[in-house]
Amino acid sequence: MLWRGLQCCRPSLARWRVSVLVGLSGLLVEPLAWLQSLLFARRLRRLQLPDDPIVVIGHWRSGTTYLHQLMGCDPCAPTASNSLTVAPQVALLLKPLLHRRMTPIRPIDAVPWGADDPQEDEVGLSRLTMDSHLAGIAFPRDYLHHLRRTVLRTTPAYERALVMFCRLTWLHAGFGKHHLLIKNPAHSARVPLLLRLFPRCRFILLKRRPIDAVRSLVLFKQRLASLVGLQAPPDQITQVEETVAAHRLLMEAFEASRQLIPAGQLTEVAFDDLRDAPVATVERIYTDLAIDSWAQAKAPIARRAAQSSRYRPLPVTLEPGAEQRLITLLGYG
Repeated sequence: MLWRGLQCCRPSLARWRVSVLVGLSGLLVEPLAWLQSLLFARRLRRLQLPDDPIVVIGHWRSGTTYLHQLMGCDPCAPTASNSLTVAPQVALLLKPLLHRRMTPIRPIDAVPWGADDPQEDEVGLSRLTMDSHLAGIAFPRDYLHHLRRTVLRTTPAYERALVMFCRLTWLHAGFGKHHLLIKNPAHSARVPLLLRLFPRCRFILLKRRPIDAVRSLVLFKQRLASLVGLQAPPDQITQVEETVAAHRLLMEAFEASRQLIPAGQLTEVAFDDLRDAPVATVERIYTDLAIDSWAQAKAPIARRAAQSSRYRPLPVTLEPGAEQRLITLLGYG
């Protein structure tokens, strides 16, 4: 994986510590990854996934994480967790150890999280293939290149990794459950692939004002690049320009595929509705998509919503020049 990454882009010398840490961590888990593959290969190959997963999509910073956290409380719905995505190639072997390694809050934005909390599947996929959107986070100066390479197009390697990761998710958390829950904003552009793999796949599209989603994502990407980036991030104005372009590309790709989704397999949710009335909004989702576990899910979802109501997000403020560029690009000026 590290060698493939170096073939894609070159890390900055100023980020050599992060490069060394990433390389060493990969080498250290490699023998255990071989062992997990040896022990679980037959079970993973034979595992039959349900063909009707629930997939949360929409641009990043549009409420997808919050909705995933709420719906992940459903005891009938296995989903990728922090303890799986941190190292899926060894997570079946090292589940107790990976639980203990988790910090109580997410370093990027101070959102409370735990080992069993839901996590975006692209985080785990990035450990299995370089054909992942997160290559653009590791190499932030080539963000749009990687978006086009891994989101607007998909490769056989990514498709194999996606199927394998879904099987790992089910084996990790799916015992006794019956519908898979996936959250991945990049899947907004991968509707044809998902419908081919899962013909009865059901989609939840989160929608937020583009200016708010883009502004938040610019800051999120900068914080993430400072933690795990192998290149220094671009300046904020460049980040705004690239993120606005990426927003348009992602949502245009979704709209081009919208007509492929059969009736009854798509519902749309406004960010403000989810924020202001989370339990009622999730109940509507269950009704719209004919998810039959609301009786079991209602109480834990309500508890999680009450817990989340105490969360106070970090301020989202760009530098003045970047804010003005954002307003201009999105036509608010």
